[in-house]
Amino acid sequence: QVQVVESGGGMVQAGGSLRLSCTASGRSFTSKTLAWFRQAPEKEREFVAAITWSGGGLTTYYGDSVKGRFTISRDNGQNTGHLQMNSLKPEYTAVYYCATRGTYGDDYWGQGTQVTVPS
Repeated sequence: QVQVVESGGGMVQAGGSLRLSCTASGRSFTSKTLAWFRQAPEKEREFVAAITWSGGGLTTYYGDSVKGRFTISRDNGQNTGHLQMNSLKPEYTAVYYCATRGTYGDDYWGQGTQVTVPS
């Protein structure tokens, strides 16, 4: 069984920063891709960012709305990743979910962490 746990959410004023973290744990589990999604009230879940490990190194991907503001990273050799969020805006208020894909294409999701940016 693989568990995915997010942390670091909270409330921050517009223009501020937050750093989310995500850890995937499970026997013999290796995370190849770690991604963040978010879902605002009454909206569909939206892709935020992803980081993938392959033989050639790490590759990052970002949703258009967060490019230049968010940075995704992961700890070397660990199933832990981070999402540094800068210049936050009220429209970024959402539940942020971490998802990870293992080497066999198996996907796991966390329970989500709330990020609130008051207007």
